[in-house]
Formats: sequence, C-alpha cells, structure tokens
Amino acid sequence: MNAKAGPTSLPEIDVEEFRKVVRSRRSIRRFTDEPIPGQVLEDCLELATLAPNSSNLQPWAFYVVQTPELKAKVAHACLGQNAAKSAPVLIVVVARPDSWRDHARQALEDWPEEAMPPIVEKYYRKVAPIHYNQGPLGVLGLAKKAAGLAVGLTRPVPRGPYSPCEMKIWATKSTALAAQNLMLALRAHGFDSCPMEGFDECRVRKLLKLPAKNLVTMVVAAGRRAENGVYNRQYRFDQRQLVHYL
Repeated sequence: MNAKAGPTSLPEIDVEEFRKVVRSRRSIRRFTDEPIPGQVLEDCLELATLAPNSSNLQPWAFYVVQTPELKAKVAHACLGQNAAKSAPVLIVVVARPDSWRDHARQALEDWPEEAMPPIVEKYYRKVAPIHYNQGPLGVLGLAKKAAGLAVGLTRPVPRGPYSPCEMKIWATKSTALAAQNLMLALRAHGFDSCPMEGFDECRVRKLLKLPAKNLVTMVVAAGRRAENGVYNRQYRFDQRQLVHYL
C-alpha cells in the first residue's frame, strides 16, 4: 500500500517486485501474435519518457510501428530477425541531437511551478544556447573545446559536447535510458521485448521519413513471449571483474 500523497512523500517500494521485473526481463526472439493493449502500450511509453535525461531536454522520439505492411518492411530492414518478424509491435527509438534548441524553449514554457528559479531561467535562456550550440561547421564547438582545455588546467569544467558527433553521443545516452525504462515497463505489464541493433539504419530512417539528423538508437520488438522465445539461459560475467569499489 502506498504512503499518503504529499509534497515530499514517496510510495512504499517492494524491492522484490522490482527484482522480479529486472530478472525476468530477457531479450525475446520469438513472440506470440497476441496484441499489446493500447492502454498498456501508452503507459509503457509514458514511463519511458520519465527516464532521467540531460538537462531535461528529452532528446528522443518513439515511433510505434503496428500496421502490418510497414511493420513487415521495418522487420526486413532489421535483417529479418525472428524477433522483428514475430513481434506484434516494433518501436523505433530515435535520438534527437537536433531538438535541444526547441526543447530548451519548451522547458521554459512548460515549467510546472508558479515561480521559476532565476538559475533555471538563466540556464535555458543563456547557458544551454551556448553549451549545446556547435556553430556553423562546428566552429563554435572547437572554440569551446580550446577554452575548456585552458580553463580546465586550473578547475573542473564540462568537457563537451564539442562537436556534432559528440552531440549524437549526448542524445543517444539519454535515449538509451528511456529505452530501458520502456523495456522494464513492458515486463512489469507482463509483456516482453527485444532491443535490436542489427538493422539497416538508412532503410529504417527512409521508411519512417526521419530527418537526416535523427539517429535510430535501436528498434525494440515488443509483445508476449512465445514458449520458444528465449534461446538460452541467462548469464553475466563475475561482478568482481566489472564492479570496482574505491
């Protein structure tokens, strides 16, 4: 049962339920033809957009492909993977490194409280337009990099993004966090997913008529797992190899 709602109250969390969601999430390679209810899909996408992201600029977009003809074409662009061919829904997760300027303005317009802290207004009006703007041919980014190297000799400074390429990385990191929220939300609703990196990005972008600056981060196949949907037992490397306590 949740605690009473309030300005600072938090709901009670059952970590075992969360553990079940995380441990039962698998990359499913074959799905049944059972559709995902629209309400469930909408909830999963809303939970995806609650993911943490850089400066709350939300540099992502989700394209839900359900119509049979388009889904078959996207599955073909995903190299005909079983997950892509059998899933009732394909969700193309797109990073938007070109959206920061519009989203910075929108962050000001959509501020949810009556009074906006001056530091917030300053950030979106003055800091963000400098920090994320790379200028024509990346010239401004190079100037910022040189300044950062100089100032960084004496104190900590943000190291980038300093180029259009680094902006792509910036957007992709936040978008990947949203994709993980999406997959965990699907599992919590009793459905499953398979994040696919094996696809022809040019073909997917063309099928969805995406702008050139948009990056297809992954294609997520989603649906109800089939009995033969899991190909092998899950395993991970020893944590002592990967986790370091300092």
